[in-house]
Amino acid sequence: MRYIKAFYMALGMFMAIPLPFHIWDEKLAAVTVSLLPVVGLIIGAVWWGLSLFLINFDFPVVMVSAVLVVIPFLVAGFIHLDGYMDTSDAMLSYRPLEDKLRILKDPNVGAFAVVMLVILFLLQFAAVYTIADGGRYLALLIAVCVVSRSCSALAIFVLRHMPGSNYTAMLGENTGGGVKVFPCIVMLAVITLSFLYAGFSGIIVVAAVVLGYVIAMRKAYKALSGVSGDLLGYSLVVGEVCGLIALALMQM
Repeated sequence: MRYIKAFYMALGMFMAIPLPFHIWDEKLAAVTVSLLPVVGLIIGAVWWGLSLFLINFDFPVVMVSAVLVVIPFLVAGFIHLDGYMDTSDAMLSYRPLEDKLRILKDPNVGAFAVVMLVILFLLQFAAVYTIADGGRYLALLIAVCVVSRSCSALAIFVLRHMPGSNYTAMLGENTGGGVKVFPCIVMLAVITLSFLYAGFSGIIVVAAVVLGYVIAMRKAYKALSGVSGDLLGYSLVVGEVCGLIALALMQM
């Protein structure tokens, strides 16, 4: 019952699906965070299912690509995309830390956020178009979503939180060893299944997600001296687009 409740909380926090009622239990916050990979599994399954439907029914590749680019952001309620834009704005300002943190919290959209959003969608559209046109290893879309969110869960548990971060208040003293291990187990399972499904192509796609996530997080963490929801969203988006590019290259 405890984990069902935490899973319901995770759906409410990290997905934009309508729920009949709201539940929040501070004692289950750490368990909720550890279930991020399960949320990724649901988002990835929706992404994969729609890709199969649209491609198999011979919809135009351009239209299929446009829909598939939007789907993961739409299902997640655009929360990660918002973090990507805010973090891009703060990092690319190249101002002192205090100013960067102020920009990070500023609700207004800056020029750097717009530029980085355009770059993201260009890369993502090109990658998804290639994937839709090739049609190989589509189930790896699930792996991309699960691994990126496993990385986010581990980042929340391991890295120092930015002052005022919601995760600091949420986790408190409730973070046990078991909840930290779960994302690692899920990631190892996904790596194994990806290899069984697509051979070394699967390993390359998963590795691209992890590498993209780690590089993005390292850069953002260093620039902003801590991790927050915005940095998690930024790193997740970068990791996933790296995975998509790798999957696109596997179509060759």
